Amino acid sequence: MKAYLFLALAIGAEVIATSALKASDGFSRPVWALVSTFGYIIAFVALAMALKNIPLGIAYAIWSGVGIASLAVIDWMVYQQRLNQTAMIGIALIISGVVILQLSLRHA
Repeated sequence: MKAYLFLALAIGAEVIATSALKASDGFSRPVWALVSTFGYIIAFVALAMALKNIPLGIAYAIWSGVGIASLAVIDWMVYQQRLNQTAMIGIALIISGVVILQLSLRHA
């Protein structure tokens, strides 16, 4: 269970870091550049801790899937990026894939 807390921390830090990377405007805004840098450091350290007990493929699928879906929503809410029906279906498929991988772990 502790490994999944580290994975959640990794996902949260990565989402914050990537959002800050966009806000840094090509690292021209130092505060956002620092938030991004430290966010990625926290994300990778937490992911490394999670990988002690979670298989790499599963951890990475969860991390990337949840991260993609979260960032798409943030992009839509903060930067007014339009999400059309195709994009929403794609996000739903990513989330479905993560859920299926989780279920496969329980049955393995």
